Amino acid sequence: MLSAERFSVPGPEYLAQRHVLTYMEDAVSQLLENREDISQYGIARFFTEYFNSVRQGTHILFREFSFVQATPHNRASYLRTFWRCFRTVGKNGDLLTAKDYHCLLQLLCPDFPMELTQKAARIVLMDDAMDCLMSFSDFLFAFQIQFYYSEFLESVAAIYQDLLAGKNPNTVIVPTSSSGQHRSRQASSECSPLDGVEASLFYQCLETLLDRSKYSCPPSALVKEVLSSVQRLTFYGFLMALAKHHGINRAVGALPDKGDLLLDPPMDQELEKLVAQVSGLSISTPASSSGEPANLPSRNSPRINSPWKPLHHRRKVDTESDISTEETDSSEN
Repeated sequence: MLSAERFSVPGPEYLAQRHVLTYMEDAVSQLLENREDISQYGIARFFTEYFNSVRQGTHILFREFSFVQATPHNRASYLRTFWRCFRTVGKNGDLLTAKDYHCLLQLLCPDFPMELTQKAARIVLMDDAMDCLMSFSDFLFAFQIQFYYSEFLESVAAIYQDLLAGKNPNTVIVPTSSSGQHRSRQASSECSPLDGVEASLFYQCLETLLDRSKYSCPPSALVKEVLSSVQRLTFYGFLMALAKHHGINRAVGALPDKGDLLLDPPMDQELEKLVAQVSGLSISTPASSSGEPANLPSRNSPRINSPWKPLHHRRKVDTESDISTEETDSSEN
């Protein structure tokens, strides 16, 4: 069914909100680049498959960063794909550094910038220690905030620095007011980066930004909820609070709640089917012409050794093989 939202705003405005032109331009560009291959199965089928991939969120795989960050839907799709591909890192309890996570991000987007990964790591670590270890869930939710709301956070950082310096971005300073200058100097001298800024004043400045920003922003009510729970806070304390907020995570709509982060039933079902198919192929035996299973040697079928098998295990297997060979030779003699 068609959404009522499509009829509540003018057509051009709705298309702009959904970034339809961005996808049309990208589709035409790919069509022209691959027209020889596409001509074999038709342009209509190409557009159908392209927009199906956009709907499913797989269109961002292995694309350049400029395209991955081009729309909110692209960013959410990238976040969802990263979670589904690498949730086993969290399932296994592995702790990785920012460089490790950046390598994983580049597997999906080869030119993904290190700067964004470092900014996400600072939300978790609260400092510049980029070699510290982080859990998958901590990094993922911090990365979500940094990546999805990157332009908004740049503006927030500028507002925060102004408040630290004793400036109020929403206040018009009258030069002839000596009392106002005195209050400004007093606020600047009393404000320490370690203490942060006053939460209520911070929200007043952010409220204007939330109303006017043309980029993706967290819901104003949820930002107010975060800031109303404390009297003062630092910049990274604010970002960590956003990263941990369940409501903001649901507003982005890319990741499940933290309690369900390691669960992905559809993916698990597909993996189980794949494993069952592989197992069925490995244990099946050929039949004779009479329909009975062929008489095969009792020797076990060979298995492919995993490249990750520990070296000491391999040596043990080789030693046992050598011993059995010696015993066979001695018995024959």
